[in-house]
Amino acid sequence: MTALDPAPVLDAVASHPTLRAFVRDGAVSALPARAGKRRVLLNEIALAFEPGIRYPERQVDDFLRRIHPDHAALRRYLVDAEFLDRRGGLYWRTGGREV
Repeated sequence: MTALDPAPVLDAVASHPTLRAFVRDGAVSALPARAGKRRVLLNEIALAFEPGIRYPERQVDDFLRRIHPDHAALRRYLVDAEFLDRRGGLYWRTGGREV
């Protein structure tokens, strides 16, 4: 199974000029209210998922929880924005690219 590592995501978000304000104490402290900024954040998170790999919900939740405390909201945003898709308790990357 392919591991999901939050460290590169958090590093990318902390160094991003638009997103660095949302990082505090090594995690995303608040999700951006503006849709454009939120999409940039979701893109950075989606890039951690290897295309073609299906991840169990528990692994996705553990990964997202290490990025932001409200992992369920983050997971929902990723699916709603079509960065991830899900079926039968499995998640996989359907979007996300370098911008």
